[in-house]
Amino acid sequence: MADASSGPIRLLIVDDFAETRENLRKLLQFESDIEVVGAARTGEEALQMARDTQPDVVLMDINLPDMDGIAVTEALLREVRHAQIIMLSVQSDNDYLRQSMRAGARDFIAKPPSGDELITSVRRWGERAHAERKDEVERGPALPTHGGVAGGHRPEGKAIVVYSPKGGVGCTTLATNLAIGLNTEETPTCLVDANLQFGDVSVFLNLQVKNSFLDLASRAEDIDSDLAEEVLIRHESGLRVLAAPPRPEHADEVTPDQVRKVLQYLKRNFAYLVVDTHKAMDDIALAVLDNADMLVLVATPDIPAIKDARLVFDLLGALDFPRDRVFFVLNKMDRKAGITAEAVAENLKRPVDGDIPADEKVVSASVNRGVPLLVSDRSRPPGRNMLELLATLKQRLLASHTEETEEREPERPRLFGR
Repeated sequence: MADASSGPIRLLIVDDFAETRENLRKLLQFESDIEVVGAARTGEEALQMARDTQPDVVLMDINLPDMDGIAVTEALLREVRHAQIIMLSVQSDNDYLRQSMRAGARDFIAKPPSGDELITSVRRWGERAHAERKDEVERGPALPTHGGVAGGHRPEGKAIVVYSPKGGVGCTTLATNLAIGLNTEETPTCLVDANLQFGDVSVFLNLQVKNSFLDLASRAEDIDSDLAEEVLIRHESGLRVLAAPPRPEHADEVTPDQVRKVLQYLKRNFAYLVVDTHKAMDDIALAVLDNADMLVLVATPDIPAIKDARLVFDLLGALDFPRDRVFFVLNKMDRKAGITAEAVAENLKRPVDGDIPADEKVVSASVNRGVPLLVSDRSRPPGRNMLELLATLKQRLLASHTEETEEREPERPRLFGR
């Protein structure tokens, strides 16, 4: 085996056509820094060769006779954590690209690849593999691990997006408390402020911001553990936080594609990702929703908020966003207001999954001190209600995960791809 930080890039080719395997070999045969260590015809053969040869880079055909390249990628990364997958396919549409990246692939190249494109990609990701192997040997993974797997690969964490089309309903309060409640040694959690213009997550947690979302977005193509370690803020509870940029105009420097890649990286490194958003349905918010494993939709018991919630439900339905991935919460419930959770559920034809009573004095004190309710007072409302809501949400996520492992879920198309 090559040294973890030097030597040639160890390459494994996976394709069911002998001619393609041979052509790929020929494209690479004169590159002294690239060593082809194996060529597999099937997914099972690829997994066995990967165990035996410990490749740095794998050229993976997306269509294989026994299992698709996406499933092989997921299985391979569980066993060879430093491997970098380059997916090859004659079909270069966005669906295949998205599925490949979610599975952990680093690059996607249309077949047949040009020699320059292929060699450039292999060298780029080979260097990354060497760096990750060296990092594991010398220091161990810098970011938390979960499920017994080092950050950066499987199993992928779950992204919980907290959203409302209406401002002032308590999304940031709920997001910060959910993240605090989810974060444990076994389930390390990252709280992301995707309200890039006017995000307040750092204020709600009394954090000083040195680096922000912008610092990861600007390196979205090659985020590594050292960069993430530098940018993510550590809250005193152990929660990691990705803060919004310090100035509103900086939001213009972040693209939707960068947002997707930042979130995908973090999902590979944390058990849970809690993402706070802004109310506008712009390209950034839609890129966030595109990564949601669970969408926590928040409303208050008033007619404008309920009307807006109805519009969001209609939009999600039209876009085939799975109903079981929407968790509907009513915040600031007040019996004096005259609108009950039952009445809202009947009006929207949608169950209310959780409700939190209004207590402006307690919540305001929590926000002004920068101490979440699940840190300061979880035994009384509304902290206790947030804790109960969190338990229900975790049950939903667990049920969703169980269904996915029993039967592979068909990949839904990117909801708002641009």
